Amino acid sequence: MTKRIFSGAQPTGNVHLGNYLGALRNWVALQTEYESFYCIVNLHALTTPQDPSLLAEKTRDLARIYLACGIDPKISTVFIQSDVHQHAELTWILNGIARVSELERMTQYKDKSRKQEENVSVGLFDYPVLMAADILLYQTDLVPVGNDQKQHLELTRDLAIRFNRDYGETFKVPEPYIPKVGARIMSLSDPLKKMSKSDDDPNGCVMLMDDDATIQRKFKRAVTDSGTDIKFDESRPAINNLLEIFHLITGKSQQEVEAHFAGQGYAQLKSQLAEATVEFLRPIQQRVREITDDELNRILKVGRDKAEEIAAPTLRQVFKNVGLAGANS
Repeated sequence: MTKRIFSGAQPTGNVHLGNYLGALRNWVALQTEYESFYCIVNLHALTTPQDPSLLAEKTRDLARIYLACGIDPKISTVFIQSDVHQHAELTWILNGIARVSELERMTQYKDKSRKQEENVSVGLFDYPVLMAADILLYQTDLVPVGNDQKQHLELTRDLAIRFNRDYGETFKVPEPYIPKVGARIMSLSDPLKKMSKSDDDPNGCVMLMDDDATIQRKFKRAVTDSGTDIKFDESRPAINNLLEIFHLITGKSQQEVEAHFAGQGYAQLKSQLAEATVEFLRPIQQRVREITDDELNRILKVGRDKAEEIAAPTLRQVFKNVGLAGANS
């Protein structure tokens, strides 16, 4: 029986090259091997203040990005989290077995709460439980995650095991799927930090919808290490990061990349990497512009209906097991 995969991304900010090389590209490859559910997790976005109209716009923009990057709605289920009400309902049920001490240990919560200080929302604290509901609702076998989400997936596994123990077998216990290559693309301005749309320096992050001139400028300003050799070397994180990006977007092996740049300097590396990135992103950008509102509406409706086919019976079973089903009969 084909195993099932679930993953999602928040519609906040813009999708960047690191998102694509670290996640979306792997989703595209995995969809031919697994039954794939790819969600725009807009409920997660509400853990921090959002402009309502902008959130609605970004939600649809992200769906377009999914499709433009190669996620095929004929073989994958693409949907918006808030369109499937079972996500929120299962979260409340799981809150009953989640422990405050478990959520307090979440590294992402501790990091983000330090930045927000007194304005930390309950939603931010409860974020991992909503993520667990997302995954468990679909009886998921595998979850593509980066290292920064491994802790949340461990909580998901713990909650599934605890629920099954206390209320009877209900959920599959998911396993992480962590790609061996391209899982961490680093900032162009600080190669010790992961590429992020929240980077303090906007030049550190290449967005998928950046125009040609912006891409060229960002790579031109990318920091480099001391020395002159253009070789993969983890002790020289800046050059290693640039070469890793070139390797991933061109498909050349690491040996081929090093041979290609033999005898050249950093300026040539940056220039050629910018050109390669522009060409790499061109068809994605073109496809984003081609997807009409009507086409997107049809795809998201089909995705919602397919998601509910799985989510609804799972939640009914949960209600039955915890004693909520038939409470008024």
